[in-house]
Amino acid sequence: MRIQVLAIVSSLLFLFYIGALIIKGKLREEYAIMWIVCTLVLVLFSFWRDGLAIVSKLFGVFSPPNMVFIGAIFAILIYLLHLSVVVSKLQEHTKTLAQEIALLKQKEEKKNA
Repeated sequence: MRIQVLAIVSSLLFLFYIGALIIKGKLREEYAIMWIVCTLVLVLFSFWRDGLAIVSKLFGVFSPPNMVFIGAIFAILIYLLHLSVVVSKLQEHTKTLAQEIALLKQKEEKKNA
């Protein structure tokens, strides 16, 4: 019972911390969604003690702790894919901006010469 209370309290504190980071502007909403969803899943399974066993049986996973690892690995892979897309977009924007700056510098040099 103590571990359940500890899990609930720590999950809720983490959820409030994520909210504080969003409010302060240190964490953008688009990146916070994954954190909020994962934390809400932790809160759900903290309250619902048999939930993990039921969900793992539903998916055909033999051991409930293995379901936790499968879920965590899946969430990490999705998050890494999202970050890869974001980095690719930023790289393209950076390249475009560098090219535009080079063109502007070239125009300015021709104007001053």
